[in-house]
Amino acid sequence: MGTVYLARSRGGRAVAVKVARPELAADPSFRARFRAEVAAARQVGGFHTAQVVDADPDAEAPWLATAYIPGPTLAALVTAQGPMDEVRLRSLGAALAEALEAIHACGLVHRDLKPGNIVMAPDGPRVLDFGIARALESTRLTATGSAFGTPGYLAPEQALGEEVTGAADVFALGAVLVAAAGGRPFGDGTPIGLMYRAVHEEPDLAPVPESLRGLVGRCLAKNPAERPTPEEILDVLGAGVGAEAGPAAPSTPAGTVTPTPTHVVGSGAPSGFGPPQEVSSPLGMPSPLGVVPPQDSVPPSFGPPQGAVPSGFGPPGQSVPPAFGPAQDSVPPGFGPPTPTHFLPPPPAAPPQPVPEFVAADNVYGIVADGAGICLQLLDDEAEFTWSEVGAVRYERTRRGRWLRITVHLYDGSSYVCEIDGRRAARVDEWVHGLDRVLARFLPV
Repeated sequence: MGTVYLARSRGGRAVAVKVARPELAADPSFRARFRAEVAAARQVGGFHTAQVVDADPDAEAPWLATAYIPGPTLAALVTAQGPMDEVRLRSLGAALAEALEAIHACGLVHRDLKPGNIVMAPDGPRVLDFGIARALESTRLTATGSAFGTPGYLAPEQALGEEVTGAADVFALGAVLVAAAGGRPFGDGTPIGLMYRAVHEEPDLAPVPESLRGLVGRCLAKNPAERPTPEEILDVLGAGVGAEAGPAAPSTPAGTVTPTPTHVVGSGAPSGFGPPQEVSSPLGMPSPLGVVPPQDSVPPSFGPPQGAVPSGFGPPGQSVPPAFGPAQDSVPPGFGPPTPTHFLPPPPAAPPQPVPEFVAADNVYGIVADGAGICLQLLDDEAEFTWSEVGAVRYERTRRGRWLRITVHLYDGSSYVCEIDGRRAARVDEWVHGLDRVLARFLPV
């Protein structure tokens, strides 16, 4: 749909800015979908998604800015670390059910829940990309008989172009859990084959731990009425999630006075100011820097670099630079009066380098490849994939060199093919050159 840029607000906060492609900006139906995406993201809020900072659907190039959520997608995490065990699957399922509960409470259906749209943030999964979500009571943006979403995670009613409710998201949640366990509920193959099996065949649940197969099987039921609600999923999975995080800290006996903690004078740094400690996330996902700061510690943007203690917080006897240490008997900056100082990250050392982009289209098919990934278009339908989802891209000239056939192979085993009419061999040569530049940048051999 467009390109996503990592930027900073005027106050120095990291934001993700999605800018629509110029050719889409002239399409009134696209602007309507983009406006709906903005409204949907605002409704759900930032606890389960990325908080909307600002947007302008009516700009010459429509754009949407959201808080930047650090972390890999679920697809990238499973590719890098392998299948999740039962404990992490339970935590993932409970978190996604809670997110769907919030989405459905706003009268929305996401309709494209998949591992590539789930970011494994340090504080839990965030569901992104409301590009094809729609209000339950609205049918203006969806023509009867059209299927939107990603084959392999599409509910049978979606594949058949029938009425879609929140139960379709529950079906996708079940497919996501199978994928997180290392499986593919409906195998590999073409999109049409995946949709056929979703409608007519039973899912393969062999990779799912036995204790979860019953619940996942209910999520993948053909009949929407037989699937559990997000609340029912939380009832099954949510109870054990808190216990999986570890034993609670012992409570203080009644009548016991807890002494006020003081800094220990010695060779060590005060608690909370030392190097970050390695902590396992409840979902088994790494923090953006591979470490998670201890509770009540200084945020990463303000704290010391890994393995170092800033001067002024170490043992007595060290010199204290003016930027860190207060004058004797004064209040440290940032903790009380006088007025705290504010840290702003420095601007980038150099402007970002231009990103190669490839666009090819005829009156039926279209393909766009840029920094965000690959988007395939068939008439009014689109399928978008980030580079973390793409395993390989193959192409060949056909029909005496005047057509270009492109096949996108995903890590989940599915493949997508489009064949574009260039009319002239010279134009196909230009397409091949442009595609090679993009693939060399984002899919190096």
